This record gives sequence, C-alpha cells and structure tokens, in this order.
Amino acid sequence: MAGGITDTGEPYSPFVGLVYMFNLIVGTGALTMPKAFARAGWVVSLTLITFLGFMSYMTTTFVIEVMAAANAQLRWKRREQEEVDNSDSTSEYSDDDEVTCRGRSEPETRPILSVQRSGQADHFDIVERVEMGQMASMFFNKVGVNMFYICIIVYLYGDLAIYAAAVPISLMEVACGNHSCSAGSVKYNDTDPCWGSVTRKDAYRVFLSVFTVLLGPFTFFNAQKTKYLQILTSLMRWIAFTMMIILALIRIGKDHGAGHPPVASLSGVPNLFGVCVYSFMCQHSLPSLVTPISNKKRVGSLVLFDYILILGFYVLLSFTAIFCFDSALLYDMYTLNFTDNCDVLDIPVLRYFLGLFPVFTISTNFPIIAVTLRNNWKTLFHRDGGTYPWVVDRVVFPLITLVPPIVVAFCTHNLESLVGITGAYAGTGIQYIVPAFLVFYARRHLEPVMGRDAVNKHRSPFRHSFWVWFVLLWAAFCLMFVTANIILTDTKK
Repeated sequence: MAGGITDTGEPYSPFVGLVYMFNLIVGTGALTMPKAFARAGWVVSLTLITFLGFMSYMTTTFVIEVMAAANAQLRWKRREQEEVDNSDSTSEYSDDDEVTCRGRSEPETRPILSVQRSGQADHFDIVERVEMGQMASMFFNKVGVNMFYICIIVYLYGDLAIYAAAVPISLMEVACGNHSCSAGSVKYNDTDPCWGSVTRKDAYRVFLSVFTVLLGPFTFFNAQKTKYLQILTSLMRWIAFTMMIILALIRIGKDHGAGHPPVASLSGVPNLFGVCVYSFMCQHSLPSLVTPISNKKRVGSLVLFDYILILGFYVLLSFTAIFCFDSALLYDMYTLNFTDNCDVLDIPVLRYFLGLFPVFTISTNFPIIAVTLRNNWKTLFHRDGGTYPWVVDRVVFPLITLVPPIVVAFCTHNLESLVGITGAYAGTGIQYIVPAFLVFYARRHLEPVMGRDAVNKHRSPFRHSFWVWFVLLWAAFCLMFVTANIILTDTKK
C-alpha cells in the first residue's frame, strides 16, 4: 500500500486470479461470522450479508475502473513528455527551417482520444500496477491523500490487533481446554484455572507475550510472503473450512444439531455489519490481484462470479454452524467449537489441527501486515527529497507499528468486537468511502482530457453518479448507526 507504481509480477490466468481473490477475501473474518449470525438471527443475517456483498462488489468495480483510469493518465503524461522531448530535440533547426515550421505549430496537449486512435494500445489497458496510495495521490488533493493513509493505517492496526488476539486465543483453548470429550457443553470463563493457579486469562497473556517476542522482531525488517508459503496456508485453510462444513452437516443430518437461532435480533446487527464488511474486504489489494491477470477482457464477470461464490460459502459456513451448535456455546473463533466436542469430531489429531489452524495461517500473515503498516507510516510523513534518521526509520516506526495492537490485544481478546469495530469504522472507509471518492474524482479529472466520447472498457456497470452518492450515503448511515448503538449500549451498562 505504501508503494506507487510497481512491477506487475508474473502474469497468471483469469482462473488463477479468481482463486487468489477468493483466498484473499476469505480469511479470519469468516471464522468470526457464525457467532455474529447467531446473535443477529438467520433471516436478518442472510439479508444483510447479501446486501453487503452487493455493496462490496459495486465498490470493487469502482476500484477497477479507477485502475484503468490511472493507467490511461500515466500513458497520457508519458506521451506528453515524449512530445516535449521531441520538441526540444527539433528546436535547433536552422532559421530557414524555423520559418517553414512556424505556420503549423502543434498545441501543447491533444485530447487523449486522438492519441488512442493513432496507436494500437488501448489507453485503458491495465498493464501497470498502480496501488491505491498512488491513485489517491493522482486524484485527491493533499488533505484527501492524508485522510486515505490515516484510514488504511487504522484498518491495518485493527488487522494486527485481531491477529495478535486470535493466535493466543487458539493456543489458550488448546492448552487449557478439556479435550476428554466431556466438555462440549461447557463455557469457560477467563478466571477459570488453566494450570494450577494460572488462570485462562493469564495463559492467554503468556501466549500473547510469546507471540510478540517471536513475531514482533519481523516488524523491524522486511517480510515478504513467498509463493510456496501462500500455497501452504491456502491448502491448510481449505482443508479446515471443508472439514468444518462437512462435520456440521453430518451432525445436522443425524438430527443431533443443537442450534436454534432466532429469526431476527436487531441488537446483533451493528456487530454483524462490521464482521461482514471486514469479511468482504479486498479493495486495498485489487491492484496486486487484477494487474497480473493475463486476459482482462472478462475481469468484470470474473469478479462477479467470485463474489457469488464467496457469498455462498459464507452462508453455508455460517448456517451449518448456527444450526449445529448451541448459539450460547459458539466461540468467537469458530474452529474452537470442534476442539472439545467429540459428538462432532472424535479424532484427537483432527481436533488439534482445527484448534491450531489459525495459529499457523495467521502467524504467517502478521509480519507482512506489520511491514505494510510500517511503510504506510513512512509514506504518510514522507517529504520529497527528505530521508529519516536511522533511529526514526529503524526503531521509531517499527515500535509505533507494533506496540498499539499488542496493547489492545493485552486489554481484550473479544475477537467478535475487534472484527466488528475494525470493519464498521476503518473497513467502511476503505471499502465504501475511498472507492466512491476515487471513481468520482477520476471521472471528473479525466473527462476534460479524454472527452465524453472516450470509453473506459473497464468502467463499472454502476456508472451513473447516483451509485456513487448511494455508497457515500450508505457509509454515512452505517457509521452513525453503529456509533449510536455503541453509545446506547454503554449508557445502559
């Protein structure tokens, strides 16, 4: 996110792009969704997640349109620079040549459409990877750019806090839980003993300290997710998700399902909103996903198909969960429901695999997110031509990246609330507000240059300005609704 125009990477087919987008979107948020579904009711949850999936798809098409517009502007500026260079190189003509040329001087700029028709390449081809930070710099003013970076920084802080809490929670449940197959209906408290006089909360903080010591130092260096590590984590994720869905379906099929979720419970809607927004988040990574796709002719259909698949997967995972398990016994991290219930899974090795699955997958992502956040801090305060002192660059920025999310994780391990708040506030900014403003200003910025007749072949099907304002109004309404609910809930307490 901190970078601007970068190498597109090795190209891949549209099918591989579909798989990558699916893997990016379906992550930690999916594991917190079942409990949020159980609290809000199955009818309300189904309605809200379908609508939010539609809204996320709409803003995804906005970002893809802006990516194409950014590529067009870069090509136009490059063409203008070439014309300036050519003009400079021919300015040393003899006096006779100058007189001859005076009567047919070229204008300083030409409409982009005329340049597009004179060449073979479409200006709107997405061939250069322009990250969202660079798009913000191209189409926003200075205040807008700073607001964008603040928004992405807050979102990444929330991401790190969720990761920092999820791993110790999983370790605590595996280490402190009762795996003798007699604890399926037991709900533990933080004050319950884990090892002798050590409570479960103490054990959680011990594991969090170990997690910080082992993975925190990566924040001070550069981390990069390798292709093989991505394949391994994706494979583990799909084995775990498939197991959970099949096991829940088997239990429901045997008529042993213990879940009786309500039809609707409005008190659970604000948190469900945040969880769903977080679970559909991909807009900030679209340049890295879409640009390397070799054939982008049907990228719009590809994205739509991906969203339909993801929506179906979320509904299947959550509905099997809420009808399989008692809503009061659902964990914030859904995988933990399989670690101490032998009626669902009686193979110890597989129970430990599901319990520890988030530890392996999340631990590989934490250093990458941390480095991304550190680089965004650097970009926010960067001034042209300036460099940071060694202490600021290598010590201060890593510390302000690492310390806040670890402190939050020490104070609370309520994953459902962490995901809900991150999604409801920073997620709303990244998923709704930023894409809407980007596409609005990109269209307004390029129209005087390219003319009304030029067609962006990657333009969003929601091209009318009504949809832009609809997204912004929806985002404003959601922020006010969630904030009012938090205030009212705290007042009742």
